[in-house]
Amino acid sequence: MAVYTQVSEQEVSQCLQNYEIGDLVKLKGIAQGVENSNFLLETTTGKYILTLYEKRIKAEELPWYLEYMGHLVKHGVSCPLPVVDKDGVALTVLAGRPAAIVTFLEGKEASEITEHHCFLLGQAIAQLHLAGLGFTKCRKNNVGPDSWQELLNKSKGYDQEQLIQEIEPVLQEILSQWPTDKNNLPIGQIHADIFPDNVFFSAPDQLSGFIDFYFACTDFLAYDLAIAINAWCFQDDGRCLTNLSAAVINGYETIRPLTTEEKRFFPILNMGAAVRFLLTRLHDWIHTPADALVTPKNPKPYLYRLRYHQTLIALSDGT
Repeated sequence: MAVYTQVSEQEVSQCLQNYEIGDLVKLKGIAQGVENSNFLLETTTGKYILTLYEKRIKAEELPWYLEYMGHLVKHGVSCPLPVVDKDGVALTVLAGRPAAIVTFLEGKEASEITEHHCFLLGQAIAQLHLAGLGFTKCRKNNVGPDSWQELLNKSKGYDQEQLIQEIEPVLQEILSQWPTDKNNLPIGQIHADIFPDNVFFSAPDQLSGFIDFYFACTDFLAYDLAIAINAWCFQDDGRCLTNLSAAVINGYETIRPLTTEEKRFFPILNMGAAVRFLLTRLHDWIHTPADALVTPKNPKPYLYRLRYHQTLIALSDGT
């Protein structure tokens, strides 16, 4: 469940007086998501999403996300558009939390992922990357490589030592080979959380857009592609569906061909994408209170992905 902070219809009705999107008709909590409190907001002018931002997101960073989403919409990327109030401001406060209203994106998650879905996904990611190049404000990746060792350290001493002993040397290998600015990999704005539940389709052959930009940041463009491939192209037992991963890359390269350096570093970027979600899931698995409203995700599927990437690198090295 992803409603951590409740808000009353009376509070929302009062808040809507500051906007020009009509009066409240219906308010319903949304169970999907793990970071913020989300509500389906229906007014006399249509459907919207109301988000109350919880403590994990810093209030001072919220304008960056909202401006970035507005920039993407302006440049042809389909995603929710932040709604501004009568003073032209997108942020407000509800129930003691920073809050925003965004437009409702039609569509739903793909029920069964196909090669065609993945091809369309690759094209849409490339379009998002190209549109984002014009957005020059930078935001650090708060769960990037310089955070991974600390995440691992915070998971030590909680009856997960066997798993940690397997991860630690692999993490050091990844960090030692991670690309730097000197490697000239293209950098820009990335979504950084392109999971199937964050991409909507209005029909099997129509990708309607992206949602949930609250991990978006400035980083290597190819890393975003690696995150998506890890999320879309694997079974939970670690088996890679190579036809799906090829479709993502093929779709991407019809819009933006990968550079030689991006291709060279792609295996380590794939390992990094796997370890990033392995570590954050492991941390949440250990530290989420038993009575929390959200159920932490099992880290094991990302351990199996990491093992797969290790095997590929070992084979390519001839070991």
